[in-house]
Amino acid sequence: MKRVCCIGHITLDKIVTPDATTYLNGGTAYYFAHGMAQLPNADFQIVTALAPSEMSAVEAMRAKGIDVCVLPSAKTVHFENIYGSNQDHRTQRVLAKANPFRIDDIINVKADFYHLGSLLADDFSVDFVRYLSTKGIVSLDVQGYLRRVEGESVVTTDWEEKCDCLKYVDILKVNDHEMAVLTGETDVLAAARKLAAWGVREVIITEGSLGSSIYAEGRLIEIHAYPPLRIVDATGCGDTYMTGYLYKRASGASYHEAACFAAAMSTLKLEAFGAFSKSYQDICRVIDFREVDMKIQ
Repeated sequence: MKRVCCIGHITLDKIVTPDATTYLNGGTAYYFAHGMAQLPNADFQIVTALAPSEMSAVEAMRAKGIDVCVLPSAKTVHFENIYGSNQDHRTQRVLAKANPFRIDDIINVKADFYHLGSLLADDFSVDFVRYLSTKGIVSLDVQGYLRRVEGESVVTTDWEEKCDCLKYVDILKVNDHEMAVLTGETDVLAAARKLAAWGVREVIITEGSLGSSIYAEGRLIEIHAYPPLRIVDATGCGDTYMTGYLYKRASGASYHEAACFAAAMSTLKLEAFGAFSKSYQDICRVIDFREVDMKIQ
């Protein structure tokens, strides 16, 4: 029995910019694993599916002592992200898809918290989420459910089965754009109340540099963002936020404490390339010192 189990695909990402083309591993499971491995006494497991050609990413995790269960798949999820001179504008294609996760795959997986890192709409069926809800607390990053693949292109769309599925989700993470697509609301409180009415117990809404909000037990808790010393790589910041949040919640921390820890952890991720590589003490220093700086300003 683990405290936290993250289920999701490790991806191969092709990043095309005006200056270079780079291939990197990514995906929720990848960022979650490396982030959690930096935290003391983290009791967790990763369940993923990828092709044999990408097993080097798994072997690197196992070399760090990370417990990884690999399910067979003919292919690895392969994203192509093309950026122009404006890094906020991205064209995304799906060059390959891995097998979706099935109930039979996780019959013997046992944890208190299950975090689902959806990348594409068919990664996890409603039946899969329903089954997990009988085993433990279900946490879900919604991003993949809003991605429809047309040919190789990725199109943002609403999630038709949201009301059927969200009643089995305890903790839901959305960003401000996903929030609007799901609920039709642009106001954080109105959107959070609608998501809670659909059955979600803890709603997490991230807004980048504007901070994040937790809606739970009928109240909205607003968390400011810790300003980064520099902005280097935003990829995986949302996954890193959820790593910190679930690490703290699984240890009994309050919503506020968990969200502050998550915000500080994602700020440190933003300041460097790749997965989170700092320490627990580094996260605490961000909370202690940068909060003081913001109060002085």
